[in-house]
Amino acid sequence: MNTHDSLVSTPDRAPRRQRYPVVLRQLEVLDVRVLSRSMVRVVLGGEELKGFASLGFDDHVKMFFPVPGDVVPILPHVGPDGLEMRKDGLKPLARDYTPRHFDAAKNELHIDFAIHHEGPASLWARAVKPGDGAWIAGPRGSFIIPFTFDWHLLVSDETGLPAVQRRLAELPASARALVLVEVDGREDELPMESAAEVETIWVHRHKGSVAIEAPLVSALRERALPQGDGFAWIGCESAVAKDLRRLLVEERGMNPKWVRASGYWRRGASGVHDHYDE
Repeated sequence: MNTHDSLVSTPDRAPRRQRYPVVLRQLEVLDVRVLSRSMVRVVLGGEELKGFASLGFDDHVKMFFPVPGDVVPILPHVGPDGLEMRKDGLKPLARDYTPRHFDAAKNELHIDFAIHHEGPASLWARAVKPGDGAWIAGPRGSFIIPFTFDWHLLVSDETGLPAVQRRLAELPASARALVLVEVDGREDELPMESAAEVETIWVHRHKGSVAIEAPLVSALRERALPQGDGFAWIGCESAVAKDLRRLLVEERGMNPKWVRASGYWRRGASGVHDHYDE
């Protein structure tokens, strides 16, 4: 495989950014679907979805949740530059989520929730029912990765799984993808539907065991990468995402501009979204 020192960016492989005006939308829960032991899909709808756009598979919207004891969340103000702090000092309770699927004809937005944690979003997703309200803002923009790479590497835990599934659903039949996903066990695995040629490796956690490195890092270290030029996307716990990126760039010689790594959560913290791109 080529090292990043010998790679030259080509126009057809240059990512493209798309910006959107930030809109706060009040929606209605249309349906709730159990996907696995650890994943629930909430289908949102409403007239305020008109004009919604999401062109990047790892876009995120902010969802706002009620504080304990309330029914309606504290909502931010929206100014010309996006979301603003409230003048009364009240802080909205918000988390970032991937738009798993948007159907403009039906005015439906699908959001998948990992529910194995005890956070406010997981608790909301477990209890929500059709007819309940939901509030989102964004996305602020999209980072659009072309399909023209020789292969695509997608690495995640449950939190990044909706983005992985969306990317696989969007890849053309001519594409090739290697996927590594960490979950608790077989009951948490989901179908990985794609027109592309896909190899999926499910990494199961060994609870209670002491490991030298994270299971995802070990699994990727043991797997040879395909030949040619690839693009890698990583979405999982923050420290693990950083280690995975280091492995690909420093040990495997991938072009750092073609490795996009995000910490979708950080151990010991809440409401965190880290980025480790160049």
